[in-house]
Amino acid sequence: MRHAGLIAGAAATVLVAAGAITYAVAGDDGGGRTPSAESADAGFARDMAVHHQQAVEMSYIVRDRTEDEEVRRLAYDIAQTQANQRGMMLGWLDLWALPKVSSEPPMAWMGMGGMASGKDGALMPGMATNTEMKKLGELSGKQAEVFYLQLMTDHHKGGVHMAEGCVEKCAVGVEKRLAQGMVEAQQSEIDLMADMLKARGAEPRAHRTGE
Repeated sequence: MRHAGLIAGAAATVLVAAGAITYAVAGDDGGGRTPSAESADAGFARDMAVHHQQAVEMSYIVRDRTEDEEVRRLAYDIAQTQANQRGMMLGWLDLWALPKVSSEPPMAWMGMGGMASGKDGALMPGMATNTEMKKLGELSGKQAEVFYLQLMTDHHKGGVHMAEGCVEKCAVGVEKRLAQGMVEAQQSEIDLMADMLKARGAEPRAHRTGE
């Protein structure tokens, strides 16, 4: 119960901080200039919001498919963190009065608009396909745990690559700092998930084409 209380308190702190950062971002390090719709700042916010949404969905699916507390705790942490970050990024687009969708392909802001085919719902590198999402919802117990950890490892690797692109190309200081935080946190979780897979007699999947 004490652990649950600590998690709830931490989640509340993140929500407050997210709100403060969202409303501070408009004038951060940019001399009051609003990013353009084609900027890396806008592109990263749009694409990572979509990328994060799938991670949230995967995490809630696995929480219903296993009783393992270690996996359920990781899934909860990922879902809460990425849902909060997604809200921040969509909030920035609102503040900038920029569209949340673009006619350009995903990752065009990185110069990599053709990197992911979008086949079967995998719009960006690391994203699971619709078939994989359906399979996750049909597995249970250890099988669900292993498949989730493998999918989320791929997902995080794609997310780290995108966040590194923002660190390099974004102009808004607070967004660059958020992206750097994503790189560090998700790489740490990749390492954790490798250990969790090993404990279950499994390992991350081999590198897939297009990632």
